[in-house]
Amino acid sequence: MSRRVVAVHMALEHRFSKETVASVELVAGRGVRGDAHFGETVKHRSRVAKDPTQPNLRQVHLLHAELFDELSARGFRVLPGQMGENITTRGID
Repeated sequence: MSRRVVAVHMALEHRFSKETVASVELVAGRGVRGDAHFGETVKHRSRVAKDPTQPNLRQVHLLHAELFDELSARGFRVLPGQMGENITTRGID
């Protein structure tokens, strides 16, 4: 199986799922340009409430497409981007 990026996603606003887009720009130390979680400081609402000056340690969310295969086998239909990931991969351990 080849290792590859299946799809990329982003959302301008905080919400669970992200829109699939043609491409994303990864910015070192900040995340996905244009995504609601982009920036040097934390963007997750619960963490912002505790201390908005915390460093943003969760800038880019990757998820393996094999998880969707497992969920499908159990009767759940989940598509790339619906779990809030920025990058959906396949064949990457």
